[in-house]
Amino acid sequence: MVSGTTKSRVHVDMPAGWLAFWRIGFGLIWLVDAWFKWQPSFVNGFVGYLSGSVSSSQPGVVNTWIRLWVSIIQTNPHLWAYLVALGETVIALALILGVGTRLTAVVGGVLALIIWTTAEGFGGPYGAGATDVGAAIMYIGGFALLALTQAGYAYGLDGVYHLTGWSWRKAHEVNAMQEMRQARA
Repeated sequence: MVSGTTKSRVHVDMPAGWLAFWRIGFGLIWLVDAWFKWQPSFVNGFVGYLSGSVSSSQPGVVNTWIRLWVSIIQTNPHLWAYLVALGETVIALALILGVGTRLTAVVGGVLALIIWTTAEGFGGPYGAGATDVGAAIMYIGGFALLALTQAGYAYGLDGVYHLTGWSWRKAHEVNAMQEMRQARA
């Protein structure tokens, strides 16, 4: 576990407690969202959610993009609905526990981007009276913060195990290897 300040490669400094608060809170938001995705109304109406984003006031390219996804989803809508629910659940739990936080942030950002460009129709339709660009695009900013910091190290399992290459190692092993490299230099 990390106390004090957590630093990342891009020099974003935040107190560890705030990073943990942000990561866990964001994970809880995703957990609530995932719970809604497991409900029969979502599973049974999944294609309808996407189809509802197609609008005559949307640009043609946006409607074409959404229709492409609708045609893909229609091959097996229940499977796709459960995959979205499972994906959101895994993202939520990984954020809450601080496991593979950077990878989780990238995957979550991609999922949020797909949701924003399909179900939210890029936040449109745009025109007179439009008031916002949709919520999912803001999730991408939240995931970017988590990806650019070591938020999983703050009161998360990433602080106990570091992902080095493709293997998990105990934090003290990684620290010992770093100290040996610095001693040689």
